[in-house]
Amino acid sequence: MTNNCLKAPVAAVDEQALINLCQQLIQTPGYTGQEKEVAQLLQTTMLALGFDRVWIDDVGNVIGQIKGALPGPSILFDGHIDTVEVSDQDKWSVAPFAGEMREGHLFGRGATDMKCSIGAMVYGLAPLVALKNNLAGSVFISGTVCEETFEGIALGKVIEAVKPDCVVIGEASGLSLKRGQRGRAEIAVTTLGKAAHSSNPSIGKNAVYMMMSLIEKIRSLPVSHDSFLGDGILELTDIISTPYPGASVVPHRCRITFDRRTLVGESEAAVLAPIQQAIAELAAEDPSFSAEAEIVTASQECYTGAVLSGSRFFPAWVLDEAHPLVAGALQALRQTGLDPSLTKYSFCTNGSTSAGVHHIPTIGFGPGREDGAHVVDENIEIAQLIGAAIGYQAIAAKFLLK
Repeated sequence: MTNNCLKAPVAAVDEQALINLCQQLIQTPGYTGQEKEVAQLLQTTMLALGFDRVWIDDVGNVIGQIKGALPGPSILFDGHIDTVEVSDQDKWSVAPFAGEMREGHLFGRGATDMKCSIGAMVYGLAPLVALKNNLAGSVFISGTVCEETFEGIALGKVIEAVKPDCVVIGEASGLSLKRGQRGRAEIAVTTLGKAAHSSNPSIGKNAVYMMMSLIEKIRSLPVSHDSFLGDGILELTDIISTPYPGASVVPHRCRITFDRRTLVGESEAAVLAPIQQAIAELAAEDPSFSAEAEIVTASQECYTGAVLSGSRFFPAWVLDEAHPLVAGALQALRQTGLDPSLTKYSFCTNGSTSAGVHHIPTIGFGPGREDGAHVVDENIEIAQLIGAAIGYQAIAAKFLLK
């Protein structure tokens, strides 16, 4: 099944066992907040493979460690174990949780995003168990929860526990090497009007009309840009008035949400400032105009009962292409026969926490296409899956094996 040009850097990968695990992972649904059985499956698998320690933390992350006999750094390989829900099962040509194989591809929810990547980490790194006497440092694998709703928050708990020196994010990259990503901010903007009967609107203040004026002004704002990451996109994603339904009432409140793709160095205050300026300008023209903008805060209950909460602001990050982690990983991957390009993620990942918040050197490498997530008939190419397992082993061996 493996591309004949590929070779494991130190030991062969058990390809059939890897495929079997990935099928089991797909066959074990794990929507956000419901990942318990997925975590337990990974814990059981890593223990059976001889990992030195495997535990599930208080929020439900599963973490495995291979501890070398020699002192050295720690590398954390991370992937999230939750998936988005299947709401369109009638459109699938395969059962979403059957783990069906077809023409060199494995199908099912989570195949690309991103259960198979974690499977590749487990079986790609497991051969290092037999080489611990020559291993300087530790290899960690984390299967983190709640990424689909709260990128990186759960990973923060892992980082606090294992204190890695560098992080490899396993999100789909098509086996290219990622050295950065835009961040994400969820911005809520609210206009505050005055309710009235819709037969007598002049005594009220329609919050929707106020919002229309504000949206027009916001859409004319200049877009920030980075030569590597691209544009700091600001896109309206929802709008709702209060009361709803209106029932002959002039709405006194209107709330919209913007998805803002952030660039390196942009803070919460920086992304809010232009919107707040637009509000101030409209208020100067009309003293009765009232609006406010804020970064959304939210919470997510984990399957353990613990609650993750915080601001929906996930920083951008970029690691210089000359950084030893980038250069070393690139060299290691090429030595296996892979030919990865060096690029960036187009979406937000757990790297927002490892690199953006904790400033830990971070790269991304994983099987599957970036546009293959959250889609009907989600699937992953087996050749990519095997290539990822070999690649993860190569990266760990490059930095830890003596």
